[in-house]
Amino acid sequence: MGHPVAHSRSPMIHNYWLKQLGIAGVYELKDLQPDEFVPFIKNLSDNGYVGGNVTLPHKEAAFRNVAARDAASEAVGAVNTLWLENGKLLGGNSDTHGFIANLDERAPGWDVKGCRALILGAGGAARAAVYMLRQRGVEVDLVNRTLPRAQELATRFGAHAHGWDALPRLLPRSDVVINCTPLGMAGKEPLQIDLTPLKRSAVVYDVIYVPLETGLLAQAKKRGHRTVDGLGMLLQQAGFGFRKWFGGNPQLTAELRAMLEADIVAKTPK
Repeated sequence: MGHPVAHSRSPMIHNYWLKQLGIAGVYELKDLQPDEFVPFIKNLSDNGYVGGNVTLPHKEAAFRNVAARDAASEAVGAVNTLWLENGKLLGGNSDTHGFIANLDERAPGWDVKGCRALILGAGGAARAAVYMLRQRGVEVDLVNRTLPRAQELATRFGAHAHGWDALPRLLPRSDVVINCTPLGMAGKEPLQIDLTPLKRSAVVYDVIYVPLETGLLAQAKKRGHRTVDGLGMLLQQAGFGFRKWFGGNPQLTAELRAMLEADIVAKTPK
């Protein structure tokens, strides 16, 4: 549920698992305008659904309109997964798990002693990232073009807020750099950043998955950094909702990732 949602690969993931596990069900897209969203989720069962994922611009509205929320969604102030339990609409946030599980899998050993992370942006993805990094005891620097937004987030989680002009000073001391802005996404303006001051051992993570290799990741690879793309975050967070709605034990297979990669490559404008 979102607006727009046509770009989402979530149906490919969930319908793959439904077929693999032999479960009678379907996952589909629902494009809802802001004024349509709350009435729709209030009648989820009558509309024939057991739950669903929530994406932009509805995550905050979902947060406000559930009967109860899990600890992660309470912490980040956003709900991206809805499910019905004993007739009540419940909410959770799987972006937090997806973010950290992807980093653990794709860049093992990233959390070095005294680890310091640099997050670009202060939106929903940044909230999930800073929450999980602080849970791991990582020192976090938040950089955002609008400083008050970064300051609000930093105060909430015990991080450090900076303006964009602080990047050259922050990069040399960072062990992980994470792009949580839409800059570099297909159809958006590029992310203008020079990674030259960054130590070679640092990991570079972009939560964007269209394109699979953003300009940031291409620059990082060329410099010899380990890189993490956003597709793994999408895959890692998906199982949370699937288990709530359908049960079973969905697996992240090489076949599933390859299927998504091929679809993204085929449909991403050159």
